[in-house]
Amino acid sequence: MRAAVVLMAYGSPDRLSDVPAYYADIRGGRPIRPEHLDDLVARYRAIGVDDSDGPSPLNAITEETRAALEGSLGIRVLTGMRHWDPRIASAVDAAIELGHDALVGVVLAPHWSSLSIEKYHELFETAVGGRVDTRFVREWGTEPGFVDLLARRVRDLVSEATHVVFTAHSLPLRIRESGDTYESALLKTSGLVAGAAGLDDRWSFAFQSESPTGEPWLGPDILAHLDELKAAGVSDVVACPVGFVSDHLEIRWDLDVEARDRARELGLRFDRIEMPNASPELIDVLAGIARRELAAVAA
Repeated sequence: MRAAVVLMAYGSPDRLSDVPAYYADIRGGRPIRPEHLDDLVARYRAIGVDDSDGPSPLNAITEETRAALEGSLGIRVLTGMRHWDPRIASAVDAAIELGHDALVGVVLAPHWSSLSIEKYHELFETAVGGRVDTRFVREWGTEPGFVDLLARRVRDLVSEATHVVFTAHSLPLRIRESGDTYESALLKTSGLVAGAAGLDDRWSFAFQSESPTGEPWLGPDILAHLDELKAAGVSDVVACPVGFVSDHLEIRWDLDVEARDRARELGLRFDRIEMPNASPELIDVLAGIARRELAAVAA
């Protein structure tokens, strides 16, 4: 058996001029309001994406993660993006053309949802088309190494007066009606990290990065939650984005700009943990998951 790993991520525009095409891909043919596109361009510009050659700093993190994971596993790891190049289908085709007869799919997002990870799964399996054996990792948010990684980073920033807010990307509220486990899985990971970090009851959970779709989304939103914490007498807040693993727009803009600005207006001290990115600790977690799946596909 010659196995390979397809490491999947959401993707990001490499240059500022790519943002319209990237946003159109996300929208999937749905109408785009010009003001929403202008706002997205401004956000990418603010976090350092420009029209220079080479990958954006966000895609560069994914490539660094891929290369480190390949080095750790000693087998080929290919990147497949959901909304940018290289696509998931391109990564699958490349792996098969190189002679790999078993593929393990891992997404750089720890928690399953029918509107997120399941979409990666569908793209992955459709691309494979039954040509080779596959394994797909649905979620890994309770992996002990991941919990310990986040707990250590939380402990580095907290004092006895600190309140920790765990966050993740919001999704449309309708997922609750379908029995989707996204919300409960996020709360489980948050509780494990809080316990490992010794937070007792000094933590809460909020969503972030709601999209302007016109339908209700999961809440509370982090900005409104900061208002609630201020009213409750909290003065020191640390954000732990438990639903994310790398610095990208949802971290660099939604937390580092919007949430930080709101905290400043409220007179709150605000900080966030350093994201795992391509750290050795995260690579160890991903490698452990991949090895377990590689053993299963070989059985």
